[in-house]
Amino acid sequence: VQLQASGGGLVQAGDSLRLSCVASGRTNRNYVMGWFRQAPGKEREFVAAIMFSGGTTRYSNSVKDRFTISRDNAENTFYLQMNSLKPEDTAVYYCAAETRSGFSYYYRSDMYDYWGQGTQVTVSS
Repeated sequence: VQLQASGGGLVQAGDSLRLSCVASGRTNRNYVMGWFRQAPGKEREFVAAIMFSGGTTRYSNSVKDRFTISRDNAENTFYLQMNSLKPEDTAVYYCAAETRSGFSYYYRSDMYDYWGQGTQVTVSS
């Protein structure tokens, strides 16, 4: 599975951004697609996850009610719609695919097998 993330940029607090992640290669409806982020000097943290087939979603408490993860199966593309952005959302955002354990460990970065290259999101105050 190859993943290509895009859509980051520099925005002001309160603005919105939509990140995209295009998946290519061998994919499976049972894969879990996740978004993680890593700020300078911090560990990579879970943001949101969705089953490749759609439906079930999960969010971290810090982004719940502001971010929405979705997918377009026809395009093998996953999205992270980020609204009401805050300076603390500033980070490199990564999309990832988990292929082995279903939705059991969606929040653990070490369970994900494939990673995109990351896209920078910077939110100014």
